[in-house]
Formats: sequence, C-alpha cells, structure tokens
Amino acid sequence: MTKSKLIEMHNMGIVVESLDQAIAFFSEIGLTLEGRSIIEGEWAGRVTGLGDQCVEIAMMVTPDGHSRLELSQFIKPAVIADHRNDPVNALGYLRLMFRVENLDELVSRLTSQGAQLVGEVMQYENTYRLCYIRGSDGLLVGLAEQLG
Repeated sequence: MTKSKLIEMHNMGIVVESLDQAIAFFSEIGLTLEGRSIIEGEWAGRVTGLGDQCVEIAMMVTPDGHSRLELSQFIKPAVIADHRNDPVNALGYLRLMFRVENLDELVSRLTSQGAQLVGEVMQYENTYRLCYIRGSDGLLVGLAEQLG
C-alpha cells in the first residue's frame, strides 16, 4: 500500500455572521472572490456531522492563487457559539495572517470602513511591522509588512 502524502493546504474555513460584509472586508485586504454558492442537504451534513444543513459559502483566493479562504454563513442549523470577541490566547482559531505592502495605508482604509485596530502597529526586530485588526464582522486578522 502506498503511504499517503500531503499535497497542499487548499483552504481555511471561517463561519461568519454576514457573508457580504466578510467578502467586502477580505476583498479590501486583497483577496478575490472566486465563487459563491449554497451547499445544502443531508449529504453535506454527513460530512460536517450537522445532519440536514444549508450554508452559503464564498471562496476567496489570495493574489498568488495558492491559498483560499472559505467563508460560510449558516442558514440551518443556527450558529451555536460566537468566539469573535475571545482574547488571542483562547483555544482554537486565533487569526489569519497576511503579508501586505503599505501596512499603514491598509490599516487606515480598513478602520475607516469600521474595522478596529487591536493594540497597536508594532515592529518585530528589523523584519516586520505588524498588527492585529478586527474586521467589521469581528474576525481577527493579522497584517504584516516585511521590512527591507
């Protein structure tokens, strides 16, 4: 028998309250909407363990085309927990981190559209300037600008 091997990380999934707001936020960062659809039925629930489900998803892709973010807005069953305001040392999903150019301009643009800077923009050695920001849907995102 041939041993299995990892080929690539295809995507990361995040459940959101508003698909439209999340698409707008991640588009502003620089991801592109690759597609949007409704996934429903007992077959989908067998994969997730939720039974009969209905969820609208949007697949966002990074500019290099290698990474994807699957945004999911559940229609049924209803969302049962909300971790968006948990501190960064809570178990589970922490944040996504994107490498960007012109960090200050992006932070200014995002905050003018309702995002909130968490803490402040800091410099890590001579390597990166970085910060955490909460999008309008409450999602925690890290932004890092490589120096030099």
